[in-house]
Amino acid sequence: MLFQAGKLTVGIVLPIQPRDGGRDIDFGLQRELAARADELGFSALWVRDVPLNSASYPDPVGHSDPWVLLGALAASTRSITLATGAIVLPLRHPLHIAKAALSMDALSSGRFLLGLGSGDRPSEFSAFGRYVDERRELFRANWAELASALDGQVDGGTEFELRPRSGRPMPLVAVGSSSQSLEWIARNAFAWMTYHRPLAAQKDRIALWHNAVSRSTREFRGLGQAMALDLVDMTGDKAEEINLGYRTGPDGLYRALTDLRDLGVHHVALNLAVNRDKALADLRIIARDVLPRLSVG
Repeated sequence: MLFQAGKLTVGIVLPIQPRDGGRDIDFGLQRELAARADELGFSALWVRDVPLNSASYPDPVGHSDPWVLLGALAASTRSITLATGAIVLPLRHPLHIAKAALSMDALSSGRFLLGLGSGDRPSEFSAFGRYVDERRELFRANWAELASALDGQVDGGTEFELRPRSGRPMPLVAVGSSSQSLEWIARNAFAWMTYHRPLAAQKDRIALWHNAVSRSTREFRGLGQAMALDLVDMTGDKAEEINLGYRTGPDGLYRALTDLRDLGVHHVALNLAVNRDKALADLRIIARDVLPRLSVG
């Protein structure tokens, strides 16, 4: 389980590669890194949905189709959770998402987690014939249809069903604000994945989340965040702020993660922008010097 009260798990965002030009992702490298993360005990691999690539945003990487990459990762790993972070719900038909999610869950033997976002690039919405100012309503409508389809209900005027069927409920995770209020997310999503903020600002945001959960439901709600990481040879537990994360050493990373755990965060997805050798070294160091300390509190 990625999201458990009082505990914190650590995942990895893919693709891992330098952001030094508009190169397409190296599938072989991502499969190698995924298998290594699985062996080392990381909890999740997060794959982004970037329908149309751009040199400037979200980053200069030629992102592949998320479902194709997830299929390759499922064949390369054994136990690690495979998650989307996030499928752009307003730009994809909910029945297509449901079909892909159920297939992915079956292919991975129940290791799939479906994260959904609203998207935030106006030009991308225009290319798909959608209006970005309607994404809030589109997100809600598509969420409802997707949730019903995953639960076995397809409204087509006749007798339809989606296969393969999952042997378990499929929890939905809201990623980012999803153009919704925190109360809406708390009512409808199993968990919320947000982005990195400086600790004081994140503390305030997490307090708002906990208040929204307490007002909206009596059920457990998971909380996670992404974190860019530049892991360096640094002693002590200090961490330098970088864009959406930290530059720090193993002790500083451990301190940052435990600070978040103490605030009620259950999962952190680390975003590395490094070459193969540095990625393998970073994964090994985190698994050796950080993950065991988290598991014993």
